Amino acid sequence: MLRSSGSGSGAQGVETCDALVVGSGFGGSVAAYRLAQAGRSTVLLERGQPYPPGSFARNPYEMSRAFWEPKDGLFGLFDVRSFRKLEAIVSSGLGGGSLIYANVLLRKDERWFVHDSPLPGGGYENWPVSRSDLDPHYDAVEAMLTPVPSPYPDLPKAKALREAAQALGLETFHPPLAISFAPPGGEPAPKQVIPEPAYGNLHGLTRLTCRLCGECDIGCNEGAKNTLDHTYLSAAVRAGADLRTLSEAVGILPLAGGGYEVSYVQYGSDLDETGERSRTQRRIRCASLFLAAGTFGTTALLLRNRLNLPALGRALGTRFSGNGDLLTFCMGARAEGPAGGMRLIDGSYGPVITTAMRVPDGLDEGGERRGYYVQEAGFPDFANWLIETTAVGSSVQRAAVVARDLLRYRFGSRYESTISAEIARLVGQGRLGSSALPLLGMGRDTPDGRIVLRDGELDVSWTSATSMAYFRSMRETMRGIAGALHADYHDSPLWWTRRVVTVHPLGGVPMGRDVQEGVVDAHGQAFGHPGLYVVDGAQMPGPVGPNPALTIAALADRTVERVLESGRPPRPSPDVERGEEPAAGPAPEEGRSVRFTEQMKGYLCLGETDPLEGWRRGRVLGHRFMFELTIEAPDIDRFVAGGDHEGTATGVVRCELLGGELPVERGWFNLFVEEADGSRQMRYRLWLRDLAGAPVTLYGYKVVRDDPGLDVWRDTSTLYVTLLSGHVAPGGEGEVAGAGVLRILPQDFARQLTTFRSGGGGAVASMASFGAFFGRSLRDVYLAPSAPRGDRR
Repeated sequence: MLRSSGSGSGAQGVETCDALVVGSGFGGSVAAYRLAQAGRSTVLLERGQPYPPGSFARNPYEMSRAFWEPKDGLFGLFDVRSFRKLEAIVSSGLGGGSLIYANVLLRKDERWFVHDSPLPGGGYENWPVSRSDLDPHYDAVEAMLTPVPSPYPDLPKAKALREAAQALGLETFHPPLAISFAPPGGEPAPKQVIPEPAYGNLHGLTRLTCRLCGECDIGCNEGAKNTLDHTYLSAAVRAGADLRTLSEAVGILPLAGGGYEVSYVQYGSDLDETGERSRTQRRIRCASLFLAAGTFGTTALLLRNRLNLPALGRALGTRFSGNGDLLTFCMGARAEGPAGGMRLIDGSYGPVITTAMRVPDGLDEGGERRGYYVQEAGFPDFANWLIETTAVGSSVQRAAVVARDLLRYRFGSRYESTISAEIARLVGQGRLGSSALPLLGMGRDTPDGRIVLRDGELDVSWTSATSMAYFRSMRETMRGIAGALHADYHDSPLWWTRRVVTVHPLGGVPMGRDVQEGVVDAHGQAFGHPGLYVVDGAQMPGPVGPNPALTIAALADRTVERVLESGRPPRPSPDVERGEEPAAGPAPEEGRSVRFTEQMKGYLCLGETDPLEGWRRGRVLGHRFMFELTIEAPDIDRFVAGGDHEGTATGVVRCELLGGELPVERGWFNLFVEEADGSRQMRYRLWLRDLAGAPVTLYGYKVVRDDPGLDVWRDTSTLYVTLLSGHVAPGGEGEVAGAGVLRILPQDFARQLTTFRSGGGGAVASMASFGAFFGRSLRDVYLAPSAPRGDRR
């Protein structure tokens, strides 16, 4: 925790605040500052750590710990994702993506705010906001981040892209960069002290101006980048915001009187005696909730909490776009044609990006297809060593020549102890790295990807195929740049399989005109859930085109301005109970026991009350549902003799709509309970809690009835399921939140037969007693002459 704002605390340890912000990227930082500045009690949760100047990884050991994957003990800066057709790199740290972005702040092109633009799989890309809506907010963000064009227009890489563009008939420009190249009013020069602004510096460390080292994308150790921690977040702390790092939101629960309760994991800042970080579950309530955890984080949070947020539309997870990102390389640039000498480009000297060109869109005058930007890319100086080592052949050849000379000196008649020239030849001239120019492309790809949960993990269904015309045009331009530089053109190795790497993932919780088109409205508020806002890249209904940071920040500024104009909603009370737990009754007595493990799989749909219809819709939507339970009759004699034949059920439920894998807190199982019509029911009742800690009951039943035809397998392997809000005790009723059907697959049934065990003595007798009861019950239903027939439910 960087600063406490004095948020209230209730008797049950539940805190309250006016506004809770999840995430500290361009949307979250802007929201936190504007809300705190307006006097709202504001808490910001950031899963990552703070990164003051000098703390970014540089050596191999530090880099090995600089990645984010808490389940494997990693709490670093880079969150690297790999999906079926896409790779992605996002940030985890105080300041979000600003810590590793290339500082470019460009406004979305006015004509690229498209309306009803058809998509290949159906639907439309539609922007319910315009450039004129955002221009005042673009102004506000630029006033805080103070972007300026590079004051070094003659850097070798900038000149190279400029000259190549001229050869292609394209214009270049120097985009605004959120970098401090000089103190206020001073001349640009590296490593000058940057005066502290009026709102202070939350890190409390001196910042220095840009030293042109090309390390923008791996964290600026000088503090020269005007990242969000140095700007908006420092100003937010000064205004009273409470910033909590290593705090990862996991659950969202709407409150009956308005507002939301958020459950989050607080990771320990230090390692414990086992070398692990502690993990504490906490809860906080807010009148307004602002989600800014990024496209992946925000979308996953909402997907895992859909049960508690039933009004979220079917657009959740849709309109994913990589903002058209593509990386290629110009290698071995030469000064004058194929016979010319090496052209010095020196990509590691200067900020990562200094120069850009814009290729018009079909929406522009004189444009065709979908438009895009191409920008030159720098890289850290140490990357030159890595680049040189890739040229194994020349390195080996140089080593052989030097070794030959040293041996000749040693064993020949000539003595020479100074071998500096030979070592210089061994190092080489650095031609490969010095003559290389990476190219970054981005623009209007097709936003037809979908984000889903699969086995509890986030997955992205996206393909470059529907954007192939766009990528083909961009690659032609990039190949032309390589030709103009007399360089060899190389695609990223991933392109061989038509995969791309995006650092600008967008969409997943798109804005729209209504709940059929989007999840949030034009001001970022979720349809059907007042007070819940999305203020990050997840709300984009399509690609921004240029670097999206400025547009994300401007949209967040616009959202908060509307919230502040609407007045202050009442802060929720910390003392309101979340709901009383019903009495569960005494646990079954122990005796000679029988137990077995059962696995069932199927589909479920929220908002449905009929299991068969829920199964049909869930199957179409891909909403898988399953459980793996250990069923036990603790006392087989009581189990067989009792009228309800009750046992216990323990295990887990796996359901993406509930957030993944959930343990069963308590479970009941009833086998062959006789009904008035002579049929029997197998009943399951499981108490669960979703990721927000809200109680949920799964109630299911199998109907064993003698219908026409051979239906024993169907009856005993089909479970009709409803989800009930709250923990509903046996015999009770609750509000139905969803429904579906589960079935036992033949291979799972075969495995189930091998899991039968007995305990408490008399194993053979226990198993025989259970088997006899099971067989007798089936006989009474299917073979008894008086067994009634009826239509199957």
